[in-house]
Amino acid sequence: MPRTDQTEIKLRIVIEQPVPGVLHSLQSKDDAPLDPKRSKAGEPLAFEFPVRIGPGPKFFGDQVRREGSERRFVYIRIGQSAGDAASPWSRRMKIDIHDIAQDLLDRAMRGGVIETVVNGTAKDGTPACASLKPTGRRFVELS
Repeated sequence: MPRTDQTEIKLRIVIEQPVPGVLHSLQSKDDAPLDPKRSKAGEPLAFEFPVRIGPGPKFFGDQVRREGSERRFVYIRIGQSAGDAASPWSRRMKIDIHDIAQDLLDRAMRGGVIETVVNGTAKDGTPACASLKPTGRRFVELS
């Protein structure tokens, strides 16, 4: 699909209640950690990045991964996967983006950011991983 048929929007993933001290990062196209950060005392971590939207909608960008013909998602790397060789964890969060509501996409195409919130701690107290259901998703105006 030509890029002329695509519109760039901003997405933000907020990890609430991450395990303190554990490194998190986005995963880039080359599988390298990107924008690594860690929570000191459980404060939220936020990752903001651009994606391109085409008709369908279809999603494109350095952080966008695909599974099958429709599923699109973003990985958040955790622990060793995020670049911390001393971490006891090597995990990834998989956060779906193909299911973002069309009204949020329409608003983001005019400016602003779509924010998806996930819980960063699993029931056993370790970093959450695998496919995570958002605890919230909203449009945020940029000032």
